[in-house]
Amino acid sequence: MTTATAKTKSGMSALSLVYSGMFAALMMIGANITAFAPFLTVGGVPITLQTFFAILAGLILGSRLGAISMTVYMFVGLAGAPVFAKFGGGFGSIISPTFGFIVSFIFVAYIVGKIVENNGHLYSYILAGLVGLVINYGFGTNWMYFAYKLWAAAPDAFTYKVAWLWMVPPLPKDIFLSVLAGIFGHRMYKVLKVRRG
Repeated sequence: MTTATAKTKSGMSALSLVYSGMFAALMMIGANITAFAPFLTVGGVPITLQTFFAILAGLILGSRLGAISMTVYMFVGLAGAPVFAKFGGGFGSIISPTFGFIVSFIFVAYIVGKIVENNGHLYSYILAGLVGLVINYGFGTNWMYFAYKLWAAAPDAFTYKVAWLWMVPPLPKDIFLSVLAGIFGHRMYKVLKVRRG
């Protein structure tokens, strides 16, 4: 069996793997914007560009490769590389109240990719970006709430409402970036022509 045949049967080209690695790297960069602006942290939740890049991964790479790139990012961090927010990393990160946001990126990329795989219109890309944001916030915030209640030391007067109030400051930024990701992703997919599937 030739190398080319192996790649075809696996459904992944070398270029697709490169794109997946690229988005994993972009997540590492987007996670640590707070290193340059430490005030961008509210209630222990760092305001990052990760949601933007996770949505873009799904829009450009599709559901399968997008989810793979986010899974690679997560496991690189769990293996000990300082790629999570505030240069965090290691298996101990799994008990962090904010780890749910990292897990959500896999679902975000997959579902966003599924939405646009069958509909290439611009409005579908923008809608997919906003759906990705809802998934990210819903999964991550609920994980954070239960983490604080079950195993982490919850702040004083911490409630489910407070958990969601913490998400208000980054929300306008993330809505804007989700729409921008939809517009940018629509344009970039046509340029890059990444093989999806």
